[in-house]
Amino acid sequence: MIPLHWHTEPLLLIGLLTLGWLYFLAIGPGRKILAPNNPWPIKHAVCFSLSLICGYLAVGSPLDQLGEQFLFSAHMVQHVLLIYVVPLFAYWGLPSWLLDAAFRYHQVKRIFAFLTHPLISGILFTLVFSLWHVPSWYVAALQSKTIHVVEHLTLLVSAILMWYNFLSASELLPKRAFGTQIIFIFALMVGQMPLFGILTFSTEVLYLPYSYAPRLAFFDISPLNDQILGGVVMKIANMIISIAFIGLAFFHWQKESEAPEV
Repeated sequence: MIPLHWHTEPLLLIGLLTLGWLYFLAIGPGRKILAPNNPWPIKHAVCFSLSLICGYLAVGSPLDQLGEQFLFSAHMVQHVLLIYVVPLFAYWGLPSWLLDAAFRYHQVKRIFAFLTHPLISGILFTLVFSLWHVPSWYVAALQSKTIHVVEHLTLLVSAILMWYNFLSASELLPKRAFGTQIIFIFALMVGQMPLFGILTFSTEVLYLPYSYAPRLAFFDISPLNDQILGGVVMKIANMIISIAFIGLAFFHWQKESEAPEV
C-alpha cells in the first residue's frame, strides 16, 4: 500500500489562510466602509470559501502526490480544479462593490482591463496551458517542487484573467458582451484542441516518469492508457464548461434582445 499524504507546508497553508483572512476582512469590517448599505454577502462568502477549499484539494490533498508520482490523469484532475473550479467559485464569491472598490483606482482598472482583454488573456491562457504540457517543461515540473509551484500558479492566474470576461460582477469593468463571450470561448476551444488530440491519440507515453512509476493496486492502468485518460478528462471538462457558458450566453443574449426598450 503506497502511503498518501496531505500537504501541510507553511507556505501553502499561510497563503490560503491569508487570502481567506483578507477576504473576510473586506466583506466584514471593510463592507461598513466600502458598501455600508449592503448586507453581509453570505452566498458570496460560501462560494469564496469553496474556492479556497478546492484550491487546497487541488494542491494539498493526496491528489497532488498521485499526480506528481504515479498518474498523469490525476495531474489533469488537478488542472481541471485549478483552471475551472477554483476561478469560478472565486468570482462567484466577489460582490460587485468589492471589485469596484479596487477599480476606483485608475491604474488598477487600466492594468486589469489590459490583462483581461479577450485577445491578451486568451493567448496567455492558451500559451500557459499548452507550454506546461510540453514534455520537457512537464517533466521539469515533476522533478522540481519550485517549478511545480510556478506551474500551478501560472495556470491559476492565467485562468483567473481569462474567466473575468465571463464572470465579472463589476459595474466599472463589467464582463464582455454575450456575443463576444461566445466567440471568445469558441476560440479557446479551438486553441486547446491540438493538445487534447496529441494526449488522446498518441501511441507512445509522452511523459517518461510515468512509464517508470509504480502501478497502483486500486487503479491499475497502463501509462499509455493513463495518458489517454488524462486527455479525455481535460477534454470532457473543457467541453462541459464551454458548452454551458455558450448556452448561457445565448440564453441571456436572446433575453436581452427581446427586452423592450425603455
